[in-house]
Amino acid sequence: MTYGNDGRLPIIYVRGYAGSGAEKDVAVDDPFYGFSQGSVHVRANRSGRPQFLQFESPMLRLVTDHAYQVPVYGDQRAFLHQARAGSVDSATIWIHRFYDESASTFGERPADFSLEGAARDLFMMIKLVLLKTGAPKVFLVAHSMGGLICRAAIQRIIPESTAADDGTINPAAGAEYVARFFTYATPHGGILFAVGFGIPERVRDLTGFLGSDVFGPDRMYEYLTPGVGSNATAPAGFTGTAMPDDGFPVDRLFCLVGSNPEDYGVAHGLSSKAVGARSDGLVQIENAAVRNAHRAVVHRSHSGRYGIVNSEEGYQNLQRFLFGDLEIAVQFVGLDAGRDSSAQMEFQLDVGLAIRGLPVLMHEQSAAHYCPVLVERKQGRDSIDTPTPLFTTFLSSKAPRPMNGLEPVPTLRYAVKLRLLSIREDAGRFLLFDHLEQTEDWQDALLVDVEPGDATASAHVWAAWTSTVPTAVREWQPQEADRVTDRDGTPRRWRGEIPVPDVARRLLGATARIQLTVTPRPVPA
Repeated sequence: MTYGNDGRLPIIYVRGYAGSGAEKDVAVDDPFYGFSQGSVHVRANRSGRPQFLQFESPMLRLVTDHAYQVPVYGDQRAFLHQARAGSVDSATIWIHRFYDESASTFGERPADFSLEGAARDLFMMIKLVLLKTGAPKVFLVAHSMGGLICRAAIQRIIPESTAADDGTINPAAGAEYVARFFTYATPHGGILFAVGFGIPERVRDLTGFLGSDVFGPDRMYEYLTPGVGSNATAPAGFTGTAMPDDGFPVDRLFCLVGSNPEDYGVAHGLSSKAVGARSDGLVQIENAAVRNAHRAVVHRSHSGRYGIVNSEEGYQNLQRFLFGDLEIAVQFVGLDAGRDSSAQMEFQLDVGLAIRGLPVLMHEQSAAHYCPVLVERKQGRDSIDTPTPLFTTFLSSKAPRPMNGLEPVPTLRYAVKLRLLSIREDAGRFLLFDHLEQTEDWQDALLVDVEPGDATASAHVWAAWTSTVPTAVREWQPQEADRVTDRDGTPRRWRGEIPVPDVARRLLGATARIQLTVTPRPVPA
């Protein structure tokens, strides 16, 4: 079977780091390297009694929701080698089992793990999957260090392997093989510690303890940069969170970031204490995303019972990025909070994204989780029309919708939750004499209905602030007055603006408004 142009490209999953030999043995004992792991949580029902909430696993949900297959037949790679070219369904999931040769269960002398070797093997697997399925490209899905293996393949291995006869490389060659790339909690900027004044990082990078130097700047520079030799030193200014401008397009990359360190139980919680509160317990928030790539923040830990891979939040972001046909960008324009306030005042914006029908938030940045959107103070003649990006998400016109009689409602609905807080700070010390704890200066939510366009027409959008809706939000019926005018004019792309409520303009700015952009996404081909 060849690719049916339905967007269901082959998925290759790449797991994260296993340090000790025992951890590698545990990893290889799992046929799916953790991608089939689910979770069970307890919630209280309306009678107050506990009720189990089960998440099946991302792999099983891809099977049930999108009719993917997981061919194994004893050995996935052996099966691929034996299959005829173009005979394997493209809607299939493949596991990159790069730790197998490093496990003691596979021989008396386990091979040393090499990140570059894992990246080379990944490229070989990509080519094999493409040959046997007839698909034009693959989706890469990776957890933690697995995202660095994927980046090494995309940024170094593939460009070097496909170089011209004269040695010229194409930095964007990875885009010829990979359609979209999704990372869960990958330390794109390496792993840093909030304690030790940099000493733990230097010891790690000098000793290479259990191969953990792959999270340091010198090794990252080495395996992410074409043509760099062994034992290279990262130049001043190098950061792993930046990908080359002429390389793999960052708009094909989505970084899911965790913000829950408390539930990361590795080393009895010592890891989360060492890394700090602004983290998922192992990776600091600022190091978990590539600059200018799509991203979302969810209150999940790096792994474990409340881990980011085995979570509904993770899966919903994954499936919408891979298969969604609408890209939604949300920005705050004209935000002018604090212009006339004391220089001691700091303003922070909590941002959340809810999508109709889901039991979780798709994106959540908050002061309570140490990751609010910091509101830049505008001074003097500084422009207040410089947008403050809030998030980008993806919707699917094929997603289930509520029924209106015998027909589904024509619109997709989501809500943007906003909450502005302020506090006085002087020389690193909070001033609490007029402070009201956990009391916001402003809070509201913007309800948005999107009716997808077609091959010739742009989308239609309606929006209303919940503070103006007299009913329960689920009962909101958009009126003609709620229709938002398209201000873009570009064929098939829609862009409009919704002013903040009148009562909030003195605080937020006279022209403060939310800007929404709806752009159709083509099926990978």
